[in-house]
Amino acid sequence: MNATSFDPAPDPASDQDPDQALAPGRVVLLTTSHRVAPGLMSWPAWQVLHAADRVLCADGAHPQLPYLREAGLWVDEASPTAEELVAACTGGRTVVVVATGEGEPALTDGLARLAGSGRVSMPELELLPASYDLPGARLLDLVQVMDRIRAECPWSSQQTHKGLAKYGIEEAYELVEAIEDGDREELREELGDVLLQVVFHSRIAEEDPDAPFSIDDVAGGIVAKLIHRHPHVFGDETASTPEEVKEHWLRTKAIEKQRESVTDGIPLGQPGLALAAKLASRVRTAGLEVPLPTGQGVGYELLALAARAEAEGVDPEAALRVAARAYRDAVRAAEGLEG
Repeated sequence: MNATSFDPAPDPASDQDPDQALAPGRVVLLTTSHRVAPGLMSWPAWQVLHAADRVLCADGAHPQLPYLREAGLWVDEASPTAEELVAACTGGRTVVVVATGEGEPALTDGLARLAGSGRVSMPELELLPASYDLPGARLLDLVQVMDRIRAECPWSSQQTHKGLAKYGIEEAYELVEAIEDGDREELREELGDVLLQVVFHSRIAEEDPDAPFSIDDVAGGIVAKLIHRHPHVFGDETASTPEEVKEHWLRTKAIEKQRESVTDGIPLGQPGLALAAKLASRVRTAGLEVPLPTGQGVGYELLALAARAEAEGVDPEAALRVAARAYRDAVRAAEGLEG
């Protein structure tokens, strides 16, 4: 049924008293989230639907329709004009419009124009959300968008893990810069860019012929890891200080990894100061007594500085970036430029 064939309703005055026949009625615009499984709607939504005189939906393929019909509701596949909808409510009737994904802008705009004209007795208008997004629901949108981009974009469809590796490094550095700058808007954006790298690589991984995995596998893996490494939260262990939490983490990690050396798993390709600090941290945490190697040159001096910084709880990479920024500002000042 479409707008041209929409039947507002039989004459309400035939079986009602005059006052009731002239009552303007009620329009309920029912919205649902595509990020929530169809059929999972709030109790107020189901109450309104069952009590309504008519239920309309312009989209015959709306995912909610099978569940509404299974619940015994008759749904007209109709797209009435604002005038037709107002007429359908005459006589105190309640008409529920199950909104499509676009939210029925043409209908709501038409109702607004009628209400603004002052020439029409308008029904009561109500917007009723039948389902709400759960926290993290927009991640589903990201997965869907990435899937389409991978399939349809000439550039994205050709990318590989190796080809994208440099972007992961760049985005990580930009995230660190946003954190150090204290720019909240930039931080939000850079977190999104880092998240994109995770979703992009996961989407590429789905196509591997030998060992495919998906974003769900990635998320499932980190969820299992977090639960296992937080026995004081999800198990019977106790921890009241950050130090005790770190002990739990290192103990469970050691069991998981079964490493031969405390240096196993440290990426040697990371920046030099960060690498030196990580090695020093592993040695100190393991309680090993390992003298720093001696030698000639700036490298050994930097190694000693990085180890000293780590022992004092200072991130040498961050400390050097602060100093480097101060140096940059001094250079710009010497050039007569603002910082």
